[in-house]
Amino acid sequence: MQRQITAAFIVFSGMLFTLISSGLAAQEPTLPWVSGQTSPNWHTGQVRRKIRHTYDDRQNDQANGLRLKQRIEDLQPGDMLLIAPGRYSIGPKLVVDLQGTPQAPIWIIGSSKEQPTIITRPDARQNVMNVGERKRTEYVCFQNVEFTGGSTLIRLYDCHHVWLDRCHLHHAGAEGITANTRDTQHLFITNNHFHDFKNPNATGEAMYLGANQGKAKMSYSVIANNHVHDCGGQQGDGIEIKQGSFNNWIVGNHVHDTQYPCILAYGTGGKGINLIERNVCYRSNDNTMQVQGEAIVRNNLLMAAAGAGFASTDHQGKSTRLTVTQNTIISSRRGANLSSWNDRQNMIFANNAVYTNHGDAIRLPQGAAGVTLAGNVVTGKVSGTARDVLQGNGLSDFNEVSWDAMKRNAMPTPASPLIGTAAGQFSATVDLRGHRRKSTKIVGAFVAP
Repeated sequence: MQRQITAAFIVFSGMLFTLISSGLAAQEPTLPWVSGQTSPNWHTGQVRRKIRHTYDDRQNDQANGLRLKQRIEDLQPGDMLLIAPGRYSIGPKLVVDLQGTPQAPIWIIGSSKEQPTIITRPDARQNVMNVGERKRTEYVCFQNVEFTGGSTLIRLYDCHHVWLDRCHLHHAGAEGITANTRDTQHLFITNNHFHDFKNPNATGEAMYLGANQGKAKMSYSVIANNHVHDCGGQQGDGIEIKQGSFNNWIVGNHVHDTQYPCILAYGTGGKGINLIERNVCYRSNDNTMQVQGEAIVRNNLLMAAAGAGFASTDHQGKSTRLTVTQNTIISSRRGANLSSWNDRQNMIFANNAVYTNHGDAIRLPQGAAGVTLAGNVVTGKVSGTARDVLQGNGLSDFNEVSWDAMKRNAMPTPASPLIGTAAGQFSATVDLRGHRRKSTKIVGAFVAP
């Protein structure tokens, strides 16, 4: 009898564990690129109350800033705050700790398309805005607002489902956005304009997402359709995704004129991948794009690097599980510098157009054991492997491009060797512009005209 009870308990425990495990698995978030949408699924949430905040011309910027600060701090789920144009300078520390819901988000919106709603502060002793510093902030959208001045413009702390859309961020004392103190999830940074982060005493990134060594991680987030340029200071990356951040979609961004890479992504620490696609990046004083590993990198246009057009090397983790396909890389120096790819797991470099004027087109200094190389077209030398690679003719293979990226029409010409030579098994379904690829045989980021 005791054995029967024990056996029954074991069976029940196993069933309970299975049910709990299934429940946990069911709660795993959907990968952000699955829907193909760059806006959150709560963007149609109910607006329960519209609040129109006016600018008082009888008061100065700081008095108007204090009024706005109080108004923001009082918002409730379902509120839409429409802020009139004007310059709001907020002297006291601005901390936004708000909790909307998927059904009733909180909206903070500049009300005019013609005149800016500017949030700033009178000095650089504080960030312009901290979000989620004291308690979690979720289901909050900032839209059509200009942020400038201060130290860092926006520092994200404990933030889930926070959306920054169609905002203008520029001329900070330090960085644009940082999310490097606590884990963040489901951030949506879309359709914004970032520029001029050049303080020589600051690191100067437009976006610094996650923290070194995975101490803070960003996950399931969308960084899409932003225009980022003129980043300098001590480092000056455009978009930087730190070690351990995972399952993020970096798509459709236009990034140029940066000190460090236009886009720099580390690895995920084995927790998934990052998808980096359909970005246009050029004129970096470093590598144009640099990715450590655990990512898919496809359909990007990478031009005019002082270093390499694309670089991949061990950084805060090992280069592993990296697929680089259908990119167009045009660099007067090195094309693709694959420093630590030898004998690593699941490394694929296929269907890329890599055109160089000086330096190697593809460089594998440690060798290419286990690396899949297929369907690439290059101008320049390939080092580190004896495998044949098709040579292109030069920039005449594209409609109209230049080494300095002043001309960037990288569609292949009708007679280009990019047409008909790709390895079909590695072909993407769309190109950089989102156009469907009717042929699986076109190399690079663009379909033929």
